[in-house]
Amino acid sequence: MRTLPSPLGGVLFDLDGTLLDSAPDLYAALVQQCLEEGVPAPPFEPVREVVSRGSRAILRCAFAGLGEAAIEARVPRYLALYESMLAQHTVAFEGVDALLAQLEAQGTRWGVVTNKPGFLTDPLLARIGWAARAAAVVSGDTLAVKKPDPAPVLLACVRAGIDPAHSVFVGDDRRDVLAGAAAGLYTVAVRWGYLDGGDPDDWQADRVVDHPDQLTTLLTAGRVPA
Repeated sequence: MRTLPSPLGGVLFDLDGTLLDSAPDLYAALVQQCLEEGVPAPPFEPVREVVSRGSRAILRCAFAGLGEAAIEARVPRYLALYESMLAQHTVAFEGVDALLAQLEAQGTRWGVVTNKPGFLTDPLLARIGWAARAAAVVSGDTLAVKKPDPAPVLLACVRAGIDPAHSVFVGDDRRDVLAGAAAGLYTVAVRWGYLDGGDPDDWQADRVVDHPDQLTTLLTAGRVPA
Protein backbone atom coordinates (compact mmCIF):
# COMPACT_ATOMS: atom_id res chain seq x y z
CA MET A 1 0.00 0.00 0.00
CA ARG A 2 1.35 3.42 -0.96
CA THR A 3 1.86 5.83 1.89
CA LEU A 4 0.22 9.24 1.99
CA PRO A 5 2.42 11.95 0.44
CA SER A 6 4.48 13.85 2.98
CA PRO A 7 4.40 16.74 3.18
CA LEU A 8 0.84 16.93 1.89
CA GLY A 9 0.68 19.56 -0.82
CA GLY A 10 -3.01 19.64 -1.64
CA VAL A 11 -6.25 17.71 -1.99
CA LEU A 12 -8.52 17.59 -5.03
CA PHE A 13 -12.08 16.31 -4.83
CA ASP A 14 -14.76 15.10 -7.15
CA LEU A 15 -17.91 17.15 -6.45
CA ASP A 16 -21.20 15.23 -6.78
CA GLY A 17 -21.24 12.18 -4.54
CA THR A 18 -17.95 13.06 -2.84
CA LEU A 19 -18.36 16.52 -1.34
CA LEU A 20 -22.01 17.22 -2.13
CA ASP A 21 -25.16 15.11 -2.00
CA SER A 22 -26.75 16.64 -5.08
CA ALA A 23 -28.87 13.63 -6.02
CA PRO A 24 -32.12 15.04 -4.54
CA ASP A 25 -32.04 18.05 -6.89
CA LEU A 26 -30.94 15.96 -9.87
CA TYR A 27 -33.81 13.58 -9.17
CA ALA A 28 -36.31 16.41 -8.69
CA ALA A 29 -35.45 17.74 -12.14
CA LEU A 30 -36.12 14.30 -13.64
CA VAL A 31 -39.43 14.01 -11.79
CA GLN A 32 -40.49 17.39 -13.19
CA GLN A 33 -39.54 16.36 -16.72
CA CYS A 34 -41.51 13.15 -16.35
CA LEU A 35 -44.49 15.16 -15.11
CA GLU A 36 -44.27 17.46 -18.14
CA GLU A 37 -44.25 14.46 -20.48
CA GLY A 38 -46.90 12.50 -18.65
CA VAL A 39 -44.74 9.46 -17.89
CA PRO A 40 -44.15 7.76 -14.50
CA ALA A 41 -41.06 8.89 -12.63
CA PRO A 42 -38.63 6.10 -11.68
CA PRO A 43 -37.77 5.43 -8.03
CA PHE A 44 -35.09 7.57 -6.42
CA GLU A 45 -32.48 4.90 -5.63
CA PRO A 46 -31.74 3.73 -9.21
CA VAL A 47 -31.38 7.38 -10.24
CA ARG A 48 -29.11 8.17 -7.29
CA GLU A 49 -26.79 5.35 -8.26
CA VAL A 50 -26.10 6.74 -11.74
CA VAL A 51 -26.01 10.50 -11.19
CA SER A 52 -22.20 10.56 -11.38
CA ARG A 53 -22.53 9.52 -15.04
CA GLY A 54 -24.40 12.71 -15.90
CA SER A 55 -27.66 13.83 -17.41
CA ARG A 56 -27.94 11.15 -20.09
CA ALA A 57 -27.63 8.34 -17.57
CA ILE A 58 -30.26 10.00 -15.40
CA LEU A 59 -32.63 10.43 -18.33
CA ARG A 60 -32.23 6.77 -19.30
CA CYS A 61 -33.78 5.84 -15.96
CA ALA A 62 -37.08 7.22 -17.25
CA PHE A 63 -36.82 7.28 -21.05
CA ALA A 64 -34.48 4.43 -22.03
CA GLY A 65 -37.21 2.74 -24.08
CA LEU A 66 -37.32 5.71 -26.44
CA GLY A 67 -33.76 5.26 -27.71
CA GLU A 68 -30.59 7.32 -27.57
CA ALA A 69 -31.75 10.01 -29.99
CA ALA A 70 -34.74 10.72 -27.75
CA ILE A 71 -32.46 10.83 -24.69
CA GLU A 72 -30.18 13.33 -26.41
CA ALA A 73 -33.14 15.50 -27.38
CA ARG A 74 -34.23 15.71 -23.75
CA VAL A 75 -30.85 16.77 -22.33
CA PRO A 76 -31.31 20.56 -22.79
CA ARG A 77 -34.68 20.57 -21.02
CA TYR A 78 -33.36 18.39 -18.22
CA LEU A 79 -30.36 20.67 -17.66
CA ALA A 80 -32.61 23.73 -17.66
CA LEU A 81 -34.85 22.14 -15.05
CA TYR A 82 -31.88 21.16 -12.91
CA GLU A 83 -30.38 24.63 -13.20
CA SER A 84 -33.66 26.10 -11.94
CA MET A 85 -33.52 23.79 -8.88
CA LEU A 86 -29.79 24.12 -8.25
CA ALA A 87 -28.87 23.84 -4.56
CA GLN A 88 -32.48 23.69 -3.32
CA HIS A 89 -31.88 20.38 -1.57
CA THR A 90 -28.16 19.85 -2.21
CA VAL A 91 -26.04 19.72 0.94
CA ALA A 92 -22.54 18.71 1.92
CA PHE A 93 -22.27 15.15 3.16
CA GLU A 94 -22.03 14.88 6.94
CA GLY A 95 -18.47 15.65 8.01
CA VAL A 96 -17.41 17.35 4.78
CA ASP A 97 -17.64 20.91 6.10
CA ALA A 98 -15.44 19.95 9.05
CA LEU A 99 -13.00 18.23 6.68
CA LEU A 100 -12.60 21.30 4.48
CA ALA A 101 -12.26 23.56 7.50
CA GLN A 102 -9.52 21.33 8.91
CA LEU A 103 -7.62 21.34 5.62
CA GLU A 104 -7.79 25.12 5.53
CA ALA A 105 -6.70 25.37 9.17
CA GLN A 106 -3.56 23.37 8.45
CA GLY A 107 -2.82 25.38 5.31
CA THR A 108 -3.62 22.61 2.81
CA ARG A 109 -5.04 23.84 -0.49
CA TRP A 110 -8.05 22.02 -1.86
CA GLY A 111 -9.91 22.10 -5.15
CA VAL A 112 -12.62 20.48 -7.25
CA VAL A 113 -12.39 18.43 -10.44
CA THR A 114 -15.84 17.51 -11.72
CA ASN A 115 -17.41 16.31 -14.95
CA LYS A 116 -20.33 18.67 -14.29
CA PRO A 117 -20.44 21.52 -16.86
CA GLY A 118 -19.15 24.87 -15.70
CA PHE A 119 -22.46 26.70 -16.05
CA LEU A 120 -23.76 24.43 -13.28
CA THR A 121 -20.57 23.95 -11.25
CA ASP A 122 -19.78 27.61 -10.70
CA PRO A 123 -23.18 28.78 -9.39
CA LEU A 124 -23.52 25.63 -7.29
CA LEU A 125 -20.22 26.27 -5.54
CA ALA A 126 -21.20 29.91 -5.05
CA ARG A 127 -24.52 29.00 -3.46
CA ILE A 128 -22.89 26.42 -1.19
CA GLY A 129 -20.36 29.07 -0.16
CA TRP A 130 -17.23 27.35 -1.47
CA ALA A 131 -16.43 29.36 -4.61
CA ALA A 132 -13.93 31.66 -2.90
CA ARG A 133 -12.46 28.86 -0.79
CA ALA A 134 -11.48 26.37 -3.51
CA ALA A 135 -7.95 26.88 -4.80
CA ALA A 136 -8.95 25.45 -8.18
CA VAL A 137 -12.14 24.40 -9.95
CA VAL A 138 -12.03 22.39 -13.17
CA SER A 139 -15.37 21.47 -14.72
CA GLY A 140 -16.34 18.89 -17.29
CA ASP A 141 -16.18 21.37 -20.15
CA THR A 142 -13.09 23.31 -19.05
CA LEU A 143 -11.02 21.12 -21.39
CA ALA A 144 -11.89 19.02 -24.41
CA VAL A 145 -11.52 15.90 -22.23
CA LYS A 146 -12.88 14.97 -18.82
CA LYS A 147 -12.26 12.30 -16.19
CA PRO A 148 -11.07 9.53 -16.43
CA ASP A 149 -8.56 11.45 -18.54
CA PRO A 150 -5.90 12.86 -16.18
CA ALA A 151 -5.69 16.25 -17.93
CA PRO A 152 -8.37 17.97 -15.79
CA VAL A 153 -6.64 16.75 -12.61
CA LEU A 154 -3.28 18.02 -13.81
CA LEU A 155 -4.82 21.37 -14.75
CA ALA A 156 -6.31 21.68 -11.27
CA CYS A 157 -2.88 21.01 -9.76
CA VAL A 158 -1.42 23.82 -11.86
CA ARG A 159 -4.21 26.23 -10.95
CA ALA A 160 -3.97 25.38 -7.26
CA GLY A 161 -0.18 25.54 -7.30
CA ILE A 162 0.26 22.04 -5.92
CA ASP A 163 2.61 19.21 -6.86
CA PRO A 164 0.76 16.09 -8.08
CA ALA A 165 3.33 13.84 -6.41
CA HIS A 166 2.50 15.40 -3.04
CA SER A 167 -1.25 15.62 -3.49
CA VAL A 168 -4.38 13.50 -3.11
CA PHE A 169 -7.41 12.94 -5.34
CA VAL A 170 -10.66 11.87 -3.65
CA GLY A 171 -13.72 10.51 -5.46
CA ASP A 172 -16.71 8.18 -5.40
CA ASP A 173 -16.32 6.70 -8.89
CA ARG A 174 -13.80 4.48 -10.66
CA ARG A 175 -13.12 7.29 -13.14
CA ASP A 176 -11.90 9.46 -10.25
CA VAL A 177 -9.37 6.83 -9.22
CA LEU A 178 -8.23 6.31 -12.82
CA ALA A 179 -7.81 10.04 -13.43
CA GLY A 180 -6.05 10.70 -10.15
CA ALA A 181 -3.68 7.75 -10.49
CA ALA A 182 -2.81 8.61 -14.11
CA ALA A 183 -2.01 12.17 -12.99
CA GLY A 184 0.34 10.84 -10.32
CA LEU A 185 -1.73 11.67 -7.24
CA TYR A 186 -2.42 9.47 -4.23
CA THR A 187 -6.00 8.25 -4.68
CA VAL A 188 -8.76 7.81 -2.12
CA ALA A 189 -12.11 6.20 -2.93
CA VAL A 190 -15.08 6.95 -0.69
CA ARG A 191 -17.95 4.61 0.12
CA TRP A 192 -20.56 7.25 0.99
CA GLY A 193 -21.11 8.47 -2.55
CA TYR A 194 -23.07 7.23 -5.55
CA LEU A 195 -20.49 4.62 -6.68
CA ASP A 196 -22.20 3.99 -10.05
CA GLY A 197 -23.09 0.50 -8.85
CA GLY A 198 -19.45 -0.36 -8.26
CA ASP A 199 -17.38 -1.51 -5.30
CA PRO A 200 -14.58 0.91 -4.31
CA ASP A 201 -12.48 -2.04 -3.16
CA ASP A 202 -12.20 -3.10 -6.80
CA TRP A 203 -10.91 0.24 -8.10
CA GLN A 204 -7.28 -0.11 -6.96
CA ALA A 205 -7.32 3.16 -5.06
CA ASP A 206 -4.49 3.75 -2.62
CA ARG A 207 -7.03 3.95 0.20
CA VAL A 208 -10.76 3.43 0.69
CA VAL A 209 -12.62 5.27 3.46
CA ASP A 210 -16.14 4.93 4.82
CA HIS A 211 -16.87 8.42 6.20
CA PRO A 212 -15.56 11.97 5.86
CA ASP A 213 -14.36 11.79 9.46
CA GLN A 214 -11.99 8.99 8.45
CA LEU A 215 -10.77 11.08 5.54
CA THR A 216 -10.14 14.00 7.89
CA THR A 217 -8.05 11.75 10.11
CA LEU A 218 -6.14 10.38 7.14
CA LEU A 219 -5.33 13.82 5.74
CA THR A 220 -4.44 15.40 9.07
CA ALA A 221 -2.81 12.53 10.91
CA GLY A 222 -1.87 10.19 8.07
CA ARG A 223 -3.90 7.27 9.36
CA VAL A 224 -7.41 5.84 9.34
CA PRO A 225 -8.78 4.86 12.75
CA ALA A 226 -9.64 1.22 13.27
